[in-house]
Amino acid sequence: MPTSPSSWRLALITGASLALLAGCGSSSDSGGDGGGSQEPAASSKVTVVASTNVYGDIVEQIGGAKADVTSIISDPDQDPHSYEADTQNQLALSKAKVVVENGGGYDDFVDRMLKSSGSSAEVINAVKVSGKTAPKGGELNEHVWYDFPTVAKIADRIAAALGKADPDDSATFTKNAATFKTRLRTLEAKEAQIKKDHGGEAVAITEPVPLYLLDTCGLVNKTPAEFSEAIEEGDDVSPKVLQTTLALFTDKQVKALVYNEQTSGPQTEKAENAAKAAGVPVVPVTETLPQGKDYLGWMTANVDALSSALAK
Repeated sequence: MPTSPSSWRLALITGASLALLAGCGSSSDSGGDGGGSQEPAASSKVTVVASTNVYGDIVEQIGGAKADVTSIISDPDQDPHSYEADTQNQLALSKAKVVVENGGGYDDFVDRMLKSSGSSAEVINAVKVSGKTAPKGGELNEHVWYDFPTVAKIADRIAAALGKADPDDSATFTKNAATFKTRLRTLEAKEAQIKKDHGGEAVAITEPVPLYLLDTCGLVNKTPAEFSEAIEEGDDVSPKVLQTTLALFTDKQVKALVYNEQTSGPQTEKAENAAKAAGVPVVPVTETLPQGKDYLGWMTANVDALSSALAK
């Protein structure tokens, strides 16, 4: 997904920001009152920065109390497409030992800030870990956190990176990643059941966020590419394409609409309203973790909601 053009302005202020912030250590780094008492628990943690709270939560599941995690995009009401990185993000990245980014053009601001800060952090790029590429004549779907086999690979990479930074706790990180992957397999079993029960059925989307999930479930996306691509890019949909999209619901051509709540607008709202008016179930999804959810709980709710919608 494209980042906000204003994020490019960050490069112009990075040098000055780093000079200003260089002296701003955390409380565990400073000597405090100089009394000699330090906080070993804080200093023993591996500092990790994740581009979104999706990856931040996965790090927390694997790192536990041994990881100090900062998620740059964490507000469930924040549209990641328009996120504006700031000097606080720059400072966090400059101190990180491990960085987890999505890649694929989704969060390019992370790479720009890492380069300008001279960071030596180990960077885990989720898209690169996934091995996914753009289809011939098409665009890469960068929303790889909706692909559970990819998330399992990312969990292993996180455990390895944490273990490299903190060798004494390497076995714990590996064990936590194994537990996390076991729970992922439960989600994959749910997907397989949906495919068995509903494989080949048609659905619609507002943009490509959930496509890996839908594809694995054997569902067929009937949404005109011009519609979902325009919504993803923040462009207007032509009247003809909009009409074709709305007909998916009025003519009962699809069994469900999977709707990204974080990038809603007048045209996606028309699609949602048309679906509801026609009695087509709407399954809301998001790009970042809803408040109070962890990754596994969030994805379980998404898969269960999809299954329930298709069963209606």
